[in-house]
Formats: sequence, C-alpha cells, structure tokens
Amino acid sequence: MGSSAQKKAIRNYRARLERRGLARFEIMAPDADRELIRALARRLAEAGPEAERVRTTVQRAVAGEPPKTGGILAALRRSPLVGADLDLGRPREEGRGIDL
Repeated sequence: MGSSAQKKAIRNYRARLERRGLARFEIMAPDADRELIRALARRLAEAGPEAERVRTTVQRAVAGEPPKTGGILAALRRSPLVGADLDLGRPREEGRGIDL
C-alpha cells in the first residue's frame, strides 16, 4: 500500500463509511455498464423515497417477480373522500338543436 499515513487515512475513510451505513465493495461487470452501475450506486446511497423506489424496482427486476396490480384501486381506497356520501350524478340533457 504505502506509508502508514496512507493506511491510517484509508482506515479512517472506511470507518466513516461504516458509520454512515455504507460499505465499499468490488463488482465485475462489462465496461459498457460502468457509468450505469456507478449512477445506480450513487442513487442507492442517498436516503429518501427516490432511493427506496429505485431499490424496490431493482429488487423486483432481479427477483423476476411479476409487477403488483391494484395500485390505483388501493390509492382510491386510501382517499379521504371514502364514505363522504357524495352525489356525483348529473342531469342528462340532449343538448342544443342545430339547424343544418
């Protein structure tokens, strides 16, 4: 490696990563996928809903699970308007008469 200062710097860097919950590891992939994998790793290292969405999507793609259905129905059931007893009917009209 090098001098003891370099070893100490690397040890401190890896300790900081570990405190953040990150790990450094090596993978093997085609060179053409280098930027894709780096971008994916950066996105997954971020905290937040976007990182979680990407993580879930990649996990589903790797596992080969079929996509879950019923997402729109579940969202409608969570709506605050459920049980509000709204009258959504409207009168039926023929429209205007047109003289051709």
